[in-house]
Amino acid sequence: MKLIVGLGNPGRRYQYTRHNLGFMFVDEIARAFNLKFSKDRNLKSLITSFHLADERIIIIKPQTYMNLSGNAVRIVADYYRIDYEDIIVVYDDLDLPEGKIRIRKSGTSGGHKGMANIIEMLRTDSIKRIRIGIGNHQGEETVDYVLSEPTKEGKAQLLEVIKKAPEMLEFCLKNDFDDFMKKYN
Repeated sequence: MKLIVGLGNPGRRYQYTRHNLGFMFVDEIARAFNLKFSKDRNLKSLITSFHLADERIIIIKPQTYMNLSGNAVRIVADYYRIDYEDIIVVYDDLDLPEGKIRIRKSGTSGGHKGMANIIEMLRTDSIKRIRIGIGNHQGEETVDYVLSEPTKEGKAQLLEVIKKAPEMLEFCLKNDFDDFMKKYN
């Protein structure tokens, strides 16, 4: 069983912001596989699941707001008895150029508060992750930048990454994670 976590903030106000790229990524997977998310208050998430490559895949969008994402991730992982090594978190990254993908097996949060909370709640930094670059905010307040929508050009680059989400998931599940990193990094 695998758990795919898209990070973002709930609510229309944040729907198309840079900080919601994780949500957009898993929404594209759901669209491609004709899945619907349902709200589970006990699991503090919007959740869906399906089978792919002989594996049950659970996808969540934590509804705890970004900085408390680890709470929902831990609850879902514990409820379904998912090994932490079978979790993949997708989120935005200020330190990467817009539309650049960086995949890692582990590491620090790099200053991303959602990922920091996941690392804290799971008590490990050995969490697989897909980081999607949103570019540098160049003097703009970080919070204003991540909670705003990308420019027209930036949006086009980010949509190219999001369109790859179903293909990336399939490749990830059918191949070794090192091969996945080689292909998409």
